Amino acid sequence: MSFLKRLFGNDGSTPEQAPAPVDPAAAQDEENARDRELLREDARRLDDDLIQRQLRYADRSWTPPAQGGTRRADDEQGGSAEG
Repeated sequence: MSFLKRLFGNDGSTPEQAPAPVDPAAAQDEENARDRELLREDARRLDDDLIQRQLRYADRSWTPPAQGGTRRADDEQGGSAEG
């Protein structure tokens, strides 16, 4: 509900609250700390030999060729010999 009030403005039924002043330096420090923590967590998650090897060779993955064609058993077309 507060999202709609912020989007469309206050409807007058509740007293309007002024947003708290934001210190840009503190906000930047908080964002940097969060980014560092996310990078640390990624490093911990990827600190495994198997995962490192999978990431290293991911571009060389092999997929088998598609089997069969586009024709299906219930297709009327085709010259297959049916019993």
